[in-house]
Amino acid sequence: MNEWETLRSECLQCYGCSLAQTRTNVVFGDGSETAEVLFVGEGPGQNEDEQGVPFVGNAGRLLDDMLEMIGLDRSAVYIANTVKCRPPRNRDPLNVEIAACRGWLDRQMALLRPKILVCLGRIAAKELIREDFRITVEHGQWFVRDGVQMTATFHPSALLRDPSKRPEAFEDMKSIQAKVRELCSRTALRSPHDPV
Repeated sequence: MNEWETLRSECLQCYGCSLAQTRTNVVFGDGSETAEVLFVGEGPGQNEDEQGVPFVGNAGRLLDDMLEMIGLDRSAVYIANTVKCRPPRNRDPLNVEIAACRGWLDRQMALLRPKILVCLGRIAAKELIREDFRITVEHGQWFVRDGVQMTATFHPSALLRDPSKRPEAFEDMKSIQAKVRELCSRTALRSPHDPV
């Protein structure tokens, strides 16, 4: 077993917090294990819990569209969450649950060594960028933590609830596209007109 397989196997057996009691599947992560760009959301929803894959419902389709707009697809990036199990009724994950799960995300990041980390929504941004991060004010800004370029944009679920934020999110995505071009030699960006 390689390091990714070992980590996944250990994570799938995790009972580190009460979310393990109500999950259908652990949602470990998805994408390229050599990705230079990591997207982190907050936690799985119902579709993700059922399929064991992050961002596969309506929010996932919107994320795919957002990636496509800047010439990326899921196969070129890695997608994970702050917690690997679905919080009941899709509530926000509790701090104790995020803390219990943080080691899995840290180990994923250690294996990936991403050049760019994109937080999807305020919960991931508060956990990974800064505790008092304000998504409505600071989305699209860049920060450096341990040599990794970090930014945050609105969670796709928030954009589904409030489409008026989509133009701002599009500007954030264009900024991410520029940063990928600048820093990521192995991440090929397609033209939006290229065949998929």
